[in-house]
Amino acid sequence: MTKVIMGLAFMLILIVPAMSLHASAQTSQSYTITGAGSTFVFPLMDTWRVEYNKIHQDIQLNYQSIGSGAGIKLLEQKSVDFAASDAPLSASDVQQAPGVLTIPESIGGITIAYNLPGIDKGLKLTGPVIAQIFMGHITSWNDPAIANTNPGTSLPDQKIIIAHRSDGSGTTYAFTDYLSKISPDWKTKVGQGKTVPWPVGTGGQGNAGVANIVKTTPYAIGYVELAYVFQNKMTYAFVQNADGNSFVEPTLDTVAADAAAASGNLPAADGDWSKVSIVNQPGSNSYPISTLTYIMVYKDLSTVTGETQDKSKEVINFLNYVLHDGQQYSSGLLYVPLPDSVKKIGEDGLAQLTFSGGAVPEFGPIAALVLAIAIVSIIAVSAKTGLGFSPKL
Repeated sequence: MTKVIMGLAFMLILIVPAMSLHASAQTSQSYTITGAGSTFVFPLMDTWRVEYNKIHQDIQLNYQSIGSGAGIKLLEQKSVDFAASDAPLSASDVQQAPGVLTIPESIGGITIAYNLPGIDKGLKLTGPVIAQIFMGHITSWNDPAIANTNPGTSLPDQKIIIAHRSDGSGTTYAFTDYLSKISPDWKTKVGQGKTVPWPVGTGGQGNAGVANIVKTTPYAIGYVELAYVFQNKMTYAFVQNADGNSFVEPTLDTVAADAAAASGNLPAADGDWSKVSIVNQPGSNSYPISTLTYIMVYKDLSTVTGETQDKSKEVINFLNYVLHDGQQYSSGLLYVPLPDSVKKIGEDGLAQLTFSGGAVPEFGPIAALVLAIAIVSIIAVSAKTGLGFSPKL
């Protein structure tokens, strides 16, 4: 009998690591994980918030959808657990936030949404025409540059009303990246960035703000993330592809085709992402205005204000969920699930996360209890049988 008890006790010690993996997904305390940034990814992030809480009821996600630029500022101030952005960190961002890892989280499309009474989706626009509209050089909907690619469509003799972002925006970064690539005039006079000196137009806060302006203003045009367009039942343009041989509707498949052409040449999570771009990739079915979205997180989580070792474990658990189980919600919200090669970048990045320079422990409270029971059992048997077991703790 003594040998049986000793055997069971040692078995408990051996299975503690396996149990600790399960325990790492559980917690006896409540934590709020804080994130901020991209409005582009908000529909997906909010779904993750709800679905994750269903299986981890002690974990709340507080995500502030305030724009990529504002989210990165809070990251630099070390006041959030992570930032979300549709724009990678620039060289100056890295100087302000050294030691940040970039974890891809989703892929989405940016539509050219418009409000033309009596005209459904599918207005055909080339990249140079879009650039000229947003520069204020094409000012009327019946301009020959628009009419020539839309024969048979009765375009109104009405002024084009332009809506753009008023806040620092990753959506703006990706949109102006596209315009800079297809229009030398735009690249020289306006350029690319989370904020740019818009030549014309009215600003709206977030994707929701631009969507609202376009939807409520006849003859307006703006750039809006694909999910917002479908949620708000808006009309949108088909945009000429990089090959110049077709006008492509923004859909899950066409955004995925654009992303697939670029996803094989991405840096590591701790690499330089400042030049990463997936816009205007070749392919007859590639929608040309697409972007990766990212989570930015400090490699050493202890640098975040108020972070604890236990909470940092929950942050890592949530980010692992985003990379894996959370991807099942992407397609339904018109985001492209991450390809395996891109997931691997995120997995390798999360493996680098530390707390005060040390690995974040997976040894949870349930495992600790099991180990304590095992040790007590061994000591009790030792005392009764005279085996002389005396652990040094």
